[in-house]
Amino acid sequence: MLQNSLRAATQVVEEEQVENPLCALGALVDRGVIERAELEKIVSDSDGSLRRIEKSLWDLGVPKQELLLCFSNHYGLPFVEFSERLTAPREVLDRLDFSELRRELWFPIAATTKEARVAVSSLPAAVLLEKIKSDLGTEAVRLIFALPADIIRMIEHSQDVNSGFPPEAGRTPLARLRTRLASERTKMSFYRTTMAKGRTGLAAIRTGVKFIAISFTLLRIFGIGWLSIVEAVILLGGIFMVAEGIAWYMPLRKLEPKGIGYVPARSTFGTTIPQILSTEVGTVLTRTEPVKGAEDLRNRWSRLSPVMRRRFFAIDRSDLAEERTLLAMYRTRMARSRTGLAFASTGTSVVGFGILLWRNYSVGAWSVFYAGLIMTGVAMFFEGARWYFPGRRAVVESIKTTRQIEESTSIWDFMFRAFSRLDDLPPKLMLKGSYAPGIWGTTGLALERTLLAERRNVKARLRTTLARSRTALRFIRTGTSIFSVGFGLQVYFGFGNILWTVLDFIMIIAGLFMIGEGIFWYLQAERRKKQLPYCWEGLEIRMPDYGKPTQFWKKVTFSYEDNECGG
Repeated sequence: MLQNSLRAATQVVEEEQVENPLCALGALVDRGVIERAELEKIVSDSDGSLRRIEKSLWDLGVPKQELLLCFSNHYGLPFVEFSERLTAPREVLDRLDFSELRRELWFPIAATTKEARVAVSSLPAAVLLEKIKSDLGTEAVRLIFALPADIIRMIEHSQDVNSGFPPEAGRTPLARLRTRLASERTKMSFYRTTMAKGRTGLAAIRTGVKFIAISFTLLRIFGIGWLSIVEAVILLGGIFMVAEGIAWYMPLRKLEPKGIGYVPARSTFGTTIPQILSTEVGTVLTRTEPVKGAEDLRNRWSRLSPVMRRRFFAIDRSDLAEERTLLAMYRTRMARSRTGLAFASTGTSVVGFGILLWRNYSVGAWSVFYAGLIMTGVAMFFEGARWYFPGRRAVVESIKTTRQIEESTSIWDFMFRAFSRLDDLPPKLMLKGSYAPGIWGTTGLALERTLLAERRNVKARLRTTLARSRTALRFIRTGTSIFSVGFGLQVYFGFGNILWTVLDFIMIIAGLFMIGEGIFWYLQAERRKKQLPYCWEGLEIRMPDYGKPTQFWKKVTFSYEDNECGG
């Protein structure tokens, strides 16, 4: 019933817009602002929609004040224009549905339990008027006329978005998005810490397997005797270390990092908005369609108000947070790959040791031990090798992403470029030394936060490059292990058995391939590392204090020894 009433109210508003425009705007003809025939054509082409009439008249150069005076006199209401200072109390706005406000074209300028002042573009129907009273919790409503464009802008301003931007561009939704992305990065940091613990467990397993192998080898060579006490101690120590390592490793093996699906994107300077969508496969981080007029608005940066600039900065910081999260995901995948390849490397050594004993000694009762050793090594190898391809993909994708980031325009390039258009020069500000920083200081701090966020992204790219370098070194170590086992067995036993020879050469070729690939990725990562300023140069940063003149800002110097690559 309520929905039907609301639809009826909306229809009444539209009917009034269709019925009254010529009556309301007749004063424009009387004052010679526009010809009657031209006005009638505009009203006819717009189907009486006040929003379309308003735009058409503005396009013809009709002053906004003329329109306000016409409708104010027609409805007998005072009028109001949009202003950034014109905001309703937050406790009132929290109770309202902004989509309904846009559809019904009204906005509360002020509200108390006794009376509310509400901006409207036409006289509301009785049903809608009662709904406004109910929504605002007030006894009476005092109406004030405002053009539809101004009402929409009031709504957008309360949503904290620039003109024409979707609700996802509000600073509160963007802050919520950045918090979610920070949570994802924290989760991936937990994964990497768990993997580090798992790698410690794998080291214990590797050491324990070697102890067990040494113990049985000594028993095989020297038999049972006084040395058996030492062999037993080594055996028990190996079993304990294997059990301890497995206890640390198994939680890692069950860990499957699952978070937001990422669609790689670069900062668009507010022309598209990052958002999280729920899909059949889970939550996905994607972007809205390009916002109409956003690029032109951003390019007129010097003419934007401080509030509009801060909204763009909020979008920029969200873009940078998305980028950092994507890079953290690559580092997590590479850490997982290094963990697995460390296990595969040890598995290869165990296989080689088992094959050496099998081929060097005659077949007998000890063959069960040899076979068990080989099977254990094979299981360890395949357990770790399954993480090779995901790690390789992370290396390739991280290189592609960081290259795209570095080749695109950064926030520094955009903010400190030269504005050559005369009509885009900054407005003159009537400032005195006694003035407090106010909104300009707040905007400056927003700029500073955004620039510092970009610096954090530079360091995130550096960490990703270093992770890629470590992963390449793990490729080299694993390849060296595989090559050494194959080459050593071939040199020791020669070409006596064709099947063993084929296996030896497969291991040699596979090892050489991994060594070559690791060297390629390592050298590339080292070149990228040398190009990043945090590795090789001192860095001096002026720390802004927007409450003081720039000559009083302090400087902070970071030396090579202080940064992540030094020491």
